[in-house]
Amino acid sequence: MRILLIEDDPAAAAYVARGLSEQGHVCNVLADGTDGLFEATRESYDVLVVDRMLPGLDGLSLVRALRAAGRKTPVLFLTALGGIDDRVEGLEAGGDDYLTKPFAFAELLARVNALARRPPVQEVKTALQVADLELDLLRREARRAGQKIELLPKEFTLLEVLMRNEGRVVTRTMLLERVWDFHFDPKTSVVETHVSRLRAKIDKPFAQPLLHTVKNIGYSLHAPR
Repeated sequence: MRILLIEDDPAAAAYVARGLSEQGHVCNVLADGTDGLFEATRESYDVLVVDRMLPGLDGLSLVRALRAAGRKTPVLFLTALGGIDDRVEGLEAGGDDYLTKPFAFAELLARVNALARRPPVQEVKTALQVADLELDLLRREARRAGQKIELLPKEFTLLEVLMRNEGRVVTRTMLLERVWDFHFDPKTSVVETHVSRLRAKIDKPFAQPLLHTVKNIGYSLHAPR
């Protein structure tokens, strides 16, 4: 595991770095917050261990800047500031865990290992795009070539499912389950009717079709090939 320790106390830094190295981890140490931020955004680390009171850039500002830059590396604050307000401030700044000094190395190691085991944070998509067709999931709006397309709720959900599966065939059964929450065949033309209406809105006014029927199987949404 690659760990970046940002700690300006030489004795504490040496103690932590030695212990982590003895456990087989690679531990890089920096004593300045500005240098730490640069290193954390330049290189890939599994966990950051960050003191709050640092020269150059304090630990809270460092982590806030890191999160603003889109870096999701787990952060453990290791600090002498142990009040409830201090802990809350650290976690709200973007820290994932908080350990106060003095500390037992065994606890620090357990917390570092726990952070490293966490699954990576998945980026939540708020917009989808296929060719010039755009779907804003927050505003619940669809546009093609910049033109707004009015969709009914089920049409929007249908289009979302198709766009999330761009280039793949989505079967009628899959659409019944994901759009209508049917786990049986209602023996109606509800899918075909809605696909027809959707195609009339997103394809027919435009030169190139995006929504394609795959005979006897289902439908596929993709850019012209």
